[in-house]
Amino acid sequence: MLSTSTEKKLPRSPHLITPLPGPRAQAIVERDRAVTSPSYTRDYPLVVARGEGCMLEDVDGNVFLDLTAGIAVTATGHAHPEVVKAIQSQSAKLLHMSGTDFYYEPMVDLAERLVDNAPFPNRAKVFFTNSGAESTEGAIKLARYYTGRSLIVAFLGAFHGRTYGAMSLTGSKSVQRAGSGSLVPGVTHIPYGTHASLDYLEQQLFSSMVPPQEVAAIFVEPIQGEGGYIVPEDGFLARLREICDRHGILMVVDEVQSGMGRTGRLFAIEHWGIMPDIITSAKGIASGLPLGAIISRPELMTWPPGSHATTFGGNPVACAAALATLDLLEGGLMANAAKMGELLQAELSKLNDKFPQISPPRGKGLMVGVDLRDGEGRLSPQLRDSIIHAAFYKGLLLLGCGKAAIRFCPPLVIDESQIHIAIDILNDVLIDM
Repeated sequence: MLSTSTEKKLPRSPHLITPLPGPRAQAIVERDRAVTSPSYTRDYPLVVARGEGCMLEDVDGNVFLDLTAGIAVTATGHAHPEVVKAIQSQSAKLLHMSGTDFYYEPMVDLAERLVDNAPFPNRAKVFFTNSGAESTEGAIKLARYYTGRSLIVAFLGAFHGRTYGAMSLTGSKSVQRAGSGSLVPGVTHIPYGTHASLDYLEQQLFSSMVPPQEVAAIFVEPIQGEGGYIVPEDGFLARLREICDRHGILMVVDEVQSGMGRTGRLFAIEHWGIMPDIITSAKGIASGLPLGAIISRPELMTWPPGSHATTFGGNPVACAAALATLDLLEGGLMANAAKMGELLQAELSKLNDKFPQISPPRGKGLMVGVDLRDGEGRLSPQLRDSIIHAAFYKGLLLLGCGKAAIRFCPPLVIDESQIHIAIDILNDVLIDM
């Protein structure tokens, strides 16, 4: 029998009842510092107890409006009842059997749903993973296996993960590579998102350093995530597709952060009408459970049995959560992401008119970013961080990205009133700066 929660529903706006962090939160933060890796980045002392929709409650009973979604993961909101129901139902039947060696229906069901909705004309093939980084690792291996080539091109500002192969493609922050020694060879980075960068690729890099006939793949985010929520110039992705086609290079599109309805389409690349060769996915795919996927044109997945595998990727409980997530996305959440994203950008534009230190917004759907600048017009990570911290103490959860950007990636269930609450808090914070 499915369990039902008897906890009181959370309010739909921030409600702070203790100084932050509260006493229980302070104690847990101290315990955490004693036993966990210092490599974790904690922007502010939030200690979460439970979540509901766009709201989070900490261990002291303080309630926050969450515009982070666990770094764009809880696509359907925290503890969406349909997702919870799917998890409870599946976990009562089968927790694990490893899709590498055996078969179970939820894995097939999810693969069929992804294939039906992926932007490939001749269906697709799916390999399930545990995370975005693992999806990147597998995509590197698949691209090299299929093409017989070894070189890869990626972009400065890109984030593809922190495992060694993924980190070799990541070009976001030097701290992510510092002290790690030699990375996977054969990776070259170029600037992101402009026709000038593609001019450099074609006119200089391919002629002087990187033979295009030896390039297996170009990895690209349709909208850069960690790099600053950067939307590329018009025609950039189409031109990149043409370059790949001309040289027999695979176009691998990283949809780990931009995918699963966040931009108002299932995959962000659909906004440009471009067909990739491989898509990497994770984060929002299962609304909080660890799951990722490599989705490719069917003719690319020619690797034989045993050449690539995973113990937990495609876990039946995670697949059940993903199937419920897709139902909700198709049932209205993608449309809501598009509508609320337009409202969010309109309201952020008003803040830009009022406060010169905040840039005009950019993005698609509920993947929106703004930069913060000092009085002399220079990007200011210090001001960005000050705003994020000040917002926390007023009950609004935000995250940074890029050099000095704030990212807005709320759960896709956010409504109009919550958008206005967030903007009002930001307005108050900026007045105080």
